[in-house]
Amino acid sequence: MNIPNEYIAKTEDVADQVIRRGKNILPTVARLCLIATFFEDGLRMYFQWNEQREYMDMSWGCGKFLATVFVLVNLIGQLGGCVMVIARFKVDIAVGILFFIVVLQTIAYSILWDIQFLLRNLALIGALLLVLAESRVEGRSLFAGVPTLGDNKPKNVMQLAGRILLAFMFITLIRFELSFLQILQDIVGSILMVLVTIGYKTKLSALILVALLTILNLYHNAWWTIPSYKPLRDFLKYDFFQTLSVIGGLLMIVSLGPGGVSMDEHKKKW
Repeated sequence: MNIPNEYIAKTEDVADQVIRRGKNILPTVARLCLIATFFEDGLRMYFQWNEQREYMDMSWGCGKFLATVFVLVNLIGQLGGCVMVIARFKVDIAVGILFFIVVLQTIAYSILWDIQFLLRNLALIGALLLVLAESRVEGRSLFAGVPTLGDNKPKNVMQLAGRILLAFMFITLIRFELSFLQILQDIVGSILMVLVTIGYKTKLSALILVALLTILNLYHNAWWTIPSYKPLRDFLKYDFFQTLSVIGGLLMIVSLGPGGVSMDEHKKKW
């Protein structure tokens, strides 16, 4: 038992050193990664203006005017929200706009009926909650006059919800294939996902998840290797930037910590 404990302690020391050295740029990198999918999709709305309008009109039969409004809302909302998040200007409003875009696209593209895309959108919402948590100061309890369990404050609750929702990304990566690497990926990913969710060894677990997700993203979603005329390129590009946004959420956890509603926080009181 001593050997694993010593190994974990050394790994945590290395992770702490990495975090300390990058503490000045980590929040910015996290935000850049997090807005990646919104920025890419906003640009897509601009460069594929006619295609997006025609798709919405054909899918919903809503007419050219409403289809144009849909594309315009997505274009301005996403690019504007990204600028506001990076500039740290009215972050709560920016997160609200981007949250609205996620819900709008979930309905418009019938993602509600596709469990994989739905789970990934929930993970994206989790990442947005972490941005909102970072921008907030510690507030009062959720319910005045009601006893709370530990540090049950809005910011901590948002961090908890963000961690839980981010974990959904790995559910979409689990595949029941009889290969050593896939089984290993499923086991390691599931363990790390649980650790991040409950907030145990949170920064270390999130940092390892960042490394694992980055490798998987570069391997499975290498859209730049696909010719531009193939539809597969757009699908892989969408998955790549959406995964990059979830990586940004995990980096936010590394930067912020798990918050008050976590095992790491409660360990300090034992």
